[in-house]
Amino acid sequence: MIRKNLPIKGTRGALSSKVPLALGFAVVGLLLLIFCNMAAASDETIDMFTIADPTGDWGFPSPYGHYPRGPGYIRMSLIFDTLVWKDQNGYVPALAESWQLEDDAYVFDLRKNATWQDGEPFTANDVVFTIDYTKEHPYPLVSPKLVKSAEALDDYTVKLYLNGSYAPFIEMVAGALPILPEHIYSNVANPAEFLEDEALTGMGPFKLVDYDRAQGTYLYEAYDDYYLGAPKVKQLRFVKVSNEMAAAALEKGDVDAATVPPEKAEDLGVAGFDVLRGSHDGITKLMVNHRKEPFSDARFRQALYYAIDRQALVDTVLRGYGIIASPGLLAHDNDLCNPNVETYDYDPARAGELLEELGYTKDGQYFTKDGEPLEMEMLVTATDERAGEMIKQQLEQAGFKVTLRSLDSKARDSLVSEWDFDLALNSHGGMGADPEILSRLIGEGFSFNSARYFENQELNDLLSREVSEMDPDRRKELVDEVQVLHAQDLPMLPLYYADSCWAHDGLIDMYYTKRGIAMGTPIAQNKQSFVK
Repeated sequence: MIRKNLPIKGTRGALSSKVPLALGFAVVGLLLLIFCNMAAASDETIDMFTIADPTGDWGFPSPYGHYPRGPGYIRMSLIFDTLVWKDQNGYVPALAESWQLEDDAYVFDLRKNATWQDGEPFTANDVVFTIDYTKEHPYPLVSPKLVKSAEALDDYTVKLYLNGSYAPFIEMVAGALPILPEHIYSNVANPAEFLEDEALTGMGPFKLVDYDRAQGTYLYEAYDDYYLGAPKVKQLRFVKVSNEMAAAALEKGDVDAATVPPEKAEDLGVAGFDVLRGSHDGITKLMVNHRKEPFSDARFRQALYYAIDRQALVDTVLRGYGIIASPGLLAHDNDLCNPNVETYDYDPARAGELLEELGYTKDGQYFTKDGEPLEMEMLVTATDERAGEMIKQQLEQAGFKVTLRSLDSKARDSLVSEWDFDLALNSHGGMGADPEILSRLIGEGFSFNSARYFENQELNDLLSREVSEMDPDRRKELVDEVQVLHAQDLPMLPLYYADSCWAHDGLIDMYYTKRGIAMGTPIAQNKQSFVK
């Protein structure tokens, strides 16, 4: 049984690099740090490793129970494995030891030494079952339309037939879809409500032993029969710690790893912590309800964009730790970014001109039309209220009347999903992943985190063509065209990419996964760090 509210003794592993300096001598601390860094590089085990998370609860960590964002996926991936995985260098075998493309089908040679955590053997039938099951019960992060069918060629060979060419298949399906145990899920009619212990029977390196939704804590223990070997971290814990307190929690030894504010990174490095700086994979954007007037007119969305000073947002909200977003969505330091898109430099006067073209007139502070002020509501959360306030001020200076409504992230996402909003601030990671991410952000994607913009047929045709284009050079050309059209229509308004920093005590080798975990999750918590 999964234990609820399990008391945990101690906060650190046996090899902690932050030990109270009872003697008060700096040389002693230095020697301890050197010793611990050497120990971390060895094969010794770590009793407990604690990770801070500012949100805490990311849902029950089953394939259908976790909240479908990056941290939720990570919590689940510790228990469930995929056919293929990635590390800091790229693709690595997981449940599949090797694979090859045959026309529009992939053949996977599966491991023969993998067992489910209840002792049942893993076979090709589990993979076939997963594909069939997700057609009836779509897994929220992988489209069921991509695979036509699955066939077990023998107990340890499976062939997946695609519905056509799909360039990012290995990354977006084989490397992202958790394989389900047929002997358990075959009897589950509603997987989203399947919250029993059996729902967490995977083949990954860890088992869940405690989950406290109210406190936002998770405790995992090593699955010592893991097919890649017993994990070196014996217990892995996630605790809720605000971003503001993360650096202090590290320095006190309360946690071993955390996302930290960029301004704290240098000091933590001097203090002996390992600091990782991520690429600009996380975008903050202003979602626009383009299905209702006046937001349905691209000129109106352009006017909004001209009225927002993105550089001021970077300088003030991010304290300079970030870069302004490209209207084409991909960051300027991304090698797939098209620099030849409309820039929309801050220009409130141009915003006013566009509004006048749409029949608005300036009446005092605000633009009006048919006697009604140009009024709208912006949804924000506690984490982005500061940005929301600044955007509100900028828009009001340009003649838009804006009210803010603060909600928790799940409530905001629900309203966005239901098209019950005007504007909404939110973020999306994975921008450094395969350019298929553009389809997720612009097209069908996630209902709460994508524009779901189908009004421009040319744009949507390009999105379909780029993911099916197997020639890298031609695919790059199509991705360039997608960015141009998005910048013209602006179904959502890209604002900025924040710098990201991760700090840890060096007990294990943590890293940013190449192109992000699974579908591009830009978090330095690859499960293989806890194993090898």
